[in-house]
Amino acid sequence: MSRLVLSVSALFVSLTVSLAAQAQVTVKDAWVRATVPQQKATGAFMQLQSAQDAKLLSAESPVAGVVEVHEMSMDGGVMKMRAVPSLALPAGKAVELKPGGYHVMLMDLKGQVKDGDTVPVTLVVEGKDGKRQSVELKVPARTAAAPAMNHGAGQMHKH
Repeated sequence: MSRLVLSVSALFVSLTVSLAAQAQVTVKDAWVRATVPQQKATGAFMQLQSAQDAKLLSAESPVAGVVEVHEMSMDGGVMKMRAVPSLALPAGKAVELKPGGYHVMLMDLKGQVKDGDTVPVTLVVEGKDGKRQSVELKVPARTAAAPAMNHGAGQMHKH
């Protein structure tokens, strides 16, 4: 009986250490730009920081039919926006998703996103070990002119 208890204890410790070793991503200052009636797209912005090298692969939200990670850049004096397959999250470095740069694009909106609404957003992150995890967020909507507020870290969940 004591061998069984020791084996179960060893397995539990092993699982705990394994889960603690996975990349952790924190999210700060997340917000979604509020929309006007009939507007079909908006952006989500935030600061991401990963404890280990990782990459943001995708995002999803029940308020939008299509959610993509986008990049805005200047090309010959013209601002261009395009979807990117992933966004690198170097270990220990803050990566800013902001208007005019990288951001999460919410398209084919199912309704108006009003100032003060809370928008569920799930980020899918892949660690350098190839394991994918989800970061579940509840993101406040605000007008672009409203000040940003720190809404704490997103929680990491296995996907």
